[in-house]
Amino acid sequence: MKNDWFDTRKTEHSSGFLLLIGCLLLLLSTGAEAAVTLPDLVPLVKRLKPVVVNISTTHNPSAQKTGKIAPEGFAGRPLDELFRRFFDQIPQDSQKSRSLGSGVIIDAAGYILTNNHVVADADDILVRLQDEREFAAKVVGKDSKTDLALIRIEGAGTLPVAQMGDSDQAEVGSWVIAIGNPFGLEATVTSGIISAKGRIIGSGPYDNFLQTDAAINPGNSGGPLFNLDGAVIGINTAIYSRSGGNMGIGFAIPVNMAKSVLEQLKNHGHVTRGWLGVRIQSVTHELARALGLDKRHGALVASVETGSPAQTAGIQAGDVVVRFDGHEVGQMNELPTIVAETPIGKRVRVDLIREGKTLSLDVVVAEMKEKATETTADKGDASSFGASVRALTPDLREQLELDESVRGVVVTGVEPGSSAATAGLQVKDVISEINRKPVRDVADFRRALQGAKSGDALLILLFRGGEPLYLAVQMTESGK
Repeated sequence: MKNDWFDTRKTEHSSGFLLLIGCLLLLLSTGAEAAVTLPDLVPLVKRLKPVVVNISTTHNPSAQKTGKIAPEGFAGRPLDELFRRFFDQIPQDSQKSRSLGSGVIIDAAGYILTNNHVVADADDILVRLQDEREFAAKVVGKDSKTDLALIRIEGAGTLPVAQMGDSDQAEVGSWVIAIGNPFGLEATVTSGIISAKGRIIGSGPYDNFLQTDAAINPGNSGGPLFNLDGAVIGINTAIYSRSGGNMGIGFAIPVNMAKSVLEQLKNHGHVTRGWLGVRIQSVTHELARALGLDKRHGALVASVETGSPAQTAGIQAGDVVVRFDGHEVGQMNELPTIVAETPIGKRVRVDLIREGKTLSLDVVVAEMKEKATETTADKGDASSFGASVRALTPDLREQLELDESVRGVVVTGVEPGSSAATAGLQVKDVISEINRKPVRDVADFRRALQGAKSGDALLILLFRGGEPLYLAVQMTESGK
């Protein structure tokens, strides 16, 4: 029995050893196979490096700060500490400061694409090519709304040119390469994948960023993001960071957006955009229900500007724009870009949903003036009701700085944990409409609530800080 026991243990030991060896061989073969499938970037990088340039700028004393600075149009926003445009500024002396960025050559005649915030306040711009030649550059045109700028150098001869790709065809998970000058380390190459598309980070009305985990840092601003075909699909412009350095979350302007403004920058020095004349907000799940939509999609019109193309066409507050000039509007942030890229004076068809019914209108797109924009109203979450109100007196109107045209009741209290609180209703909000019916006084407000049943979603139009905003408040028994 002793020998039988010994032999059994020996056999089990041998089997386990053989199984272990088999697993190791499988892992090694899998690793070898994975290594074979990884892209060889060496030939590609050698071909791409010459089209990337180093940009250094000199700033006047009034613009000087120490350390890293926030770019134009980004200061003062809540996300400043997390979303940083990687623009490295190095104090030089008491008179001037020098900043570093990157750019990509898009025309053999010396045209270079970069970020607007790289060159916006520059007194002098110096471009260094890969062959270490340096040239003074001039700004041809810039656009703060997309954070793009076009600069040019002369006397460099025929330059290598980057191939412009199609960012719409870029897929999440695709390999990408970033080349730039982080912290002044010229022609630094990093790689990663596209982590997401259509990111909104609150930098302006045309947010639509590519997200990547390719390492990018201060000094990469304005540099290209390439796909494995060697085509530019993005212009690196921002990072998510708690420290100012790379954390694996970077953002690039899609090259298709850049294409839409490049010719205008080259020919006119600025960008002319289409204008509709509405303020819009997202359609939440609760708003979709209150608006009678079968799904959450489109851009909800919060207000229409007097004398605008939208007003002339008959677009009203409460309409949900689902298609513009043949383009589907899946999300609110898509509409401003579509409108902006529409030729001035073009008559287009707008498909919208009004009170649960589909409606088509024709609108003639006008030119956006400097201060006009398709802006987005703050989004409110919604879910039931519990708030006290009072009449909007002349004194309150003055305190709240409301226009004379605003009518309604002022919210004086919101019960914690109530449906009104969950929906986002706040003290000092002015409720102007409930389910598209005007609320002129407290009596109107009470009548609107008395007619609501438990489970109903009330569509509320209110004014907050003088700006219109829709909320959907779902009624419950306790909310009556």
